[in-house]
Amino acid sequence: MTVTPTTPQVRQGQLPTGERYIYEIWGDLTTGQTPLLLVHPVGVGLWRRFWQRFCQAWCAQSDRPLIVPDLLGCGDSDMDQKPYSPQNWAEQLAHLLQIEIQQPAIVVAQGALMPAAVALAEIQPELVLGLAFSGPPAWRVIERKQTAQQQRRLWRLFCSPLGWLFFQYARTPFFLRRFSQRQLFARAEQVDREWMQLLAEGSRKKASRHAVYAFLSRNWQQGWGDRLAKMTQPTLLLFGEGASSISRDGWKEDARDRLQAYAQVMPCNQGQILPGRNVLPYEATAAFIAALTEFCANYFTPQQFNDAVQ
Repeated sequence: MTVTPTTPQVRQGQLPTGERYIYEIWGDLTTGQTPLLLVHPVGVGLWRRFWQRFCQAWCAQSDRPLIVPDLLGCGDSDMDQKPYSPQNWAEQLAHLLQIEIQQPAIVVAQGALMPAAVALAEIQPELVLGLAFSGPPAWRVIERKQTAQQQRRLWRLFCSPLGWLFFQYARTPFFLRRFSQRQLFARAEQVDREWMQLLAEGSRKKASRHAVYAFLSRNWQQGWGDRLAKMTQPTLLLFGEGASSISRDGWKEDARDRLQAYAQVMPCNQGQILPGRNVLPYEATAAFIAALTEFCANYFTPQQFNDAVQ
């Protein structure tokens, strides 16, 4: 089905704590199609517009609506000086689905924000009909647990003048381009003007540094292995063929190793390896959409949606 691309509706939600967050709706939430809730990564300059290329391409061929929030601390949402955790973001996403959207969704999480999606499925399982993880971290990283003491130590360091100097350097075009080429994209030429403008705009607000500090303090690293083993929702695992890592003990892991490690633990999943590296919705948009479309067609029909919301 071919659908004319749409301009998103920009809306605002407010948590019981008073914190405000911004989100976009792409498409029509009344079509009877289970919407996708897109969770952007956290990092210098990253916010909901990370998904814009994907959203435009998706809406050109599907009437399944998209929900695209700015996580707290990012983009146009409120930015407090606190160590945001996956639980904080999961509570925001639960409020978004339960109070604002009033529908369950398929949650699509990018990279190391996978724990926020898992935490959401733990606290409000009825709101999460399915999960798709794009380029999640190496298994040895995701099952590791950072102690609260280590997290506090890193948080205090990043909140010091040294952390401020780091943030100032990290949002320079030189650093952003070099980091993107070395760590995120399979090909250096894919770090284009659109990507650089996205990062420049997202890092303009100085208060966005606190979400970055929280992420770098590894508040998300809570030992998720056992919790992933308990997931019952249909789950799609997508890895870029260029994704690889070397652990501290010298263990080298490529994309196939990574997929196999997750697949052996998670009870209800399917997985694919796509062209690209670590930011598949942006660098391999067509292949990412094809994999996600097939996953949705297999598990999420309009009748299943109607049954879920009744």
